[in-house]
Amino acid sequence: MRIVGQKVFVANASRTNFVFLKLYTDAGVDGVGEATLEWKTQAIVAALGELERSLVGEDAFRTEFLIEKLHRDSYWRTGAVFRSALGAVEAALLDIKGKALDVPVYELLGGKQRDRVKCYANHWFFGARTPDDYHAKAKAAVEMGYRALKWDPFESSYLDMDRPQRRRTIAVVEAVRAAVGPDVELMLDVHGRLNVPTAIAMTKELQRFDLAWIEEPTPPESIDALADVRAKSPVPIAAGERYFEPERFRELIEKRAADILQPDVCHLGGMLETKKVAGLAHMRFLPVAPHNPTGPVMNAMTLHLSAAIPNFLVFETVSRDVAWRKELVRESLEFKDGEIVVPNAPGLGVELIEEACARYPYAPYDVPLFDGSINVAGVADGAPVLKEQHKLE
Repeated sequence: MRIVGQKVFVANASRTNFVFLKLYTDAGVDGVGEATLEWKTQAIVAALGELERSLVGEDAFRTEFLIEKLHRDSYWRTGAVFRSALGAVEAALLDIKGKALDVPVYELLGGKQRDRVKCYANHWFFGARTPDDYHAKAKAAVEMGYRALKWDPFESSYLDMDRPQRRRTIAVVEAVRAAVGPDVELMLDVHGRLNVPTAIAMTKELQRFDLAWIEEPTPPESIDALADVRAKSPVPIAAGERYFEPERFRELIEKRAADILQPDVCHLGGMLETKKVAGLAHMRFLPVAPHNPTGPVMNAMTLHLSAAIPNFLVFETVSRDVAWRKELVRESLEFKDGEIVVPNAPGLGVELIEEACARYPYAPYDVPLFDGSINVAGVADGAPVLKEQHKLE
């Protein structure tokens, strides 16, 4: 079965742009992957275009050989753009193989470790500005069936936080905890915005809210800085979404810089590479909570990886998104008791509707972190992606 070509599809998601890849074979079996790299859409589209000439004519079943060949022949070998492109290619190849063999992709990753994956909600807070807003939206997210919520309450902070900012952040977290009660897990995402002393101080201030973790408290460049925070933090530290080399995860583990690892199956270069990182973490009995805040194909890629690793912790979901997200793909997802049932369809179990992408063309977006707009990025009242007892078809 030979690869005969590819197409790249871009769909505006009103906060970034989804980037989908489709590979076609001479046997009529095609495969899909996602290469969404937040706010780097045009770069990732160009990178995928560069890879096509190396793929056409190749045996679609030689997944690891082809990924290694693309890695070798790139010469530069690394970077978030290139490795995200690799992640999409690998997903499309595994999707093809799964369909051809009539097995889900998780079977190609060693088999299923669990029938359901525990979920947490992201994006549930879009549009909230005051503690009362967050209180109401947190209640609504729990009513959707979620038992864990993550968000960024750190406004436009960068490196330092003045006292009013700190008080406002604490007030928001207090409002959410009051809304959901003691049994719902809460995670805070800092998006790598604080210096070491400020991060340590905020972990101590926020300890009383019984948080599951604080994510990426310091900028990603220095793992030593993160280790300094983790050593003094009374709250577990999670990190990994902006590391795209396995070596960086080895360093995270060796320097005891994180309690929970968060590799992104796209940005790290694929499900197989992420499974290797999960294996490194499992040697130290560290849990893995994959990064997964983008589109529906990426959701499927992450779901299959989550089903196949022993040290999986919890699955990130986009709880609300643009209303047209469901127009872009055909998928079947069952959400029940705060968990997604692992599907058993061949391949990734998601089919791209090519013509739908053209209805939502590319639009440029800026990173919504440092102007305080993270809480209103995207659609403030976006459509629910999952809700209790809900099945997408």
